[in-house]
Amino acid sequence: MNRTMTSVAALGLDVVGSAAAAEKVKLDYWYALSGDLGKVVQETCTRFNASQDQYEAVCVGQDSYDAAVQNTIAAFRAGQHPALVQSFDARTADVMLSGEFYPVQQMMKDFDIEIDWANFFPGIANYYAASTGELFSMPFNSSTPMYYYNVDQLAKAGITTTPDIWEHMEVAFNALKTSGSACPMAYAPSTWIDLEQVSMVHNVPVATNDNGYAGLDTKVEFNTTVHVKHMENIKRWLDEGLLQLRTTQSGIPARDAFLSGDCAIFFPSIADHATVGKLATEGFNWEVAMIPHYADFPRHNTVVGGASNWVLSGKTERNTVAPRPILRSLPPQPRKSSSCRTPATSRSPRLATTRCWPRVSTTRPPTRTAIWL
Repeated sequence: MNRTMTSVAALGLDVVGSAAAAEKVKLDYWYALSGDLGKVVQETCTRFNASQDQYEAVCVGQDSYDAAVQNTIAAFRAGQHPALVQSFDARTADVMLSGEFYPVQQMMKDFDIEIDWANFFPGIANYYAASTGELFSMPFNSSTPMYYYNVDQLAKAGITTTPDIWEHMEVAFNALKTSGSACPMAYAPSTWIDLEQVSMVHNVPVATNDNGYAGLDTKVEFNTTVHVKHMENIKRWLDEGLLQLRTTQSGIPARDAFLSGDCAIFFPSIADHATVGKLATEGFNWEVAMIPHYADFPRHNTVVGGASNWVLSGKTERNTVAPRPILRSLPPQPRKSSSCRTPATSRSPRLATTRCWPRVSTTRPPTRTAIWL
């Protein structure tokens, strides 16, 4: 694979180069985040461009994770791909198997850039690493699923204890329906939550070969585990009106149905926390909790979702440009805009504790639950 000498800009990547020519070297970066998080990425790009005069980060939003990867594949085939792309967790294997990337840990080693790799949370770093532990890409934004609930609607239904197992959640569904709720839970089908995270919480495999990490001759196993029970329950809850489909395709997304008060519960990512807090009307009383497990299984941790930044191959070296640090350490220096949203390192929760939670604790539920799963 070819080295990408003109890539790796900001966004947590600790690299830059010195150009022999006075003209700035453009660093094309395609990112997937939109909305508030997309604005944070653009702020980071602007900050990077203002910090030096050798490189110009051209950061282009692709509006979604799928679009970012699909557009990059098409551009790569045409020789017009970016130097850096944000690819989400589910496409990690695709990028790995393509071989068209410069492993970020190897790149840092090649150019004598010191990074404290042990500073990344193992559960996050391992997702983007080879079986040897070498990081192929740089973890960027990370999140985990939570469920959000309307405190007042649950109280009206007589539910005063947050359901932590599915058996109690079903009781809450029925109580909500009995109390007059037409939509106890806004259900948006998600393999990430319904399959992957349910597997992790119950410590059961989705597939053989260490869930596919140990080899390509892998077979799925979710039709033989607790997933069968969970899928049967979801179908029954839908039939009984305890769950209502709420998706963009059905006319109203689950988050909007929750914020309008139409539905009492929904299961998104903790990444929705800031948006829900911003959009919630005054007096809207909401909370977040860890996703449930079944009573006959001990609870295990969920796993991270999110994305990482990949240095792509196929870029040529320009005037012997060599990378050198633009940031003195990872993660970047404390900034509210990024650190409150991308807890990928052991330093991030401490930073979030002092900079994020005091700022929101009087008006929003704390995100500490998600950080310390």
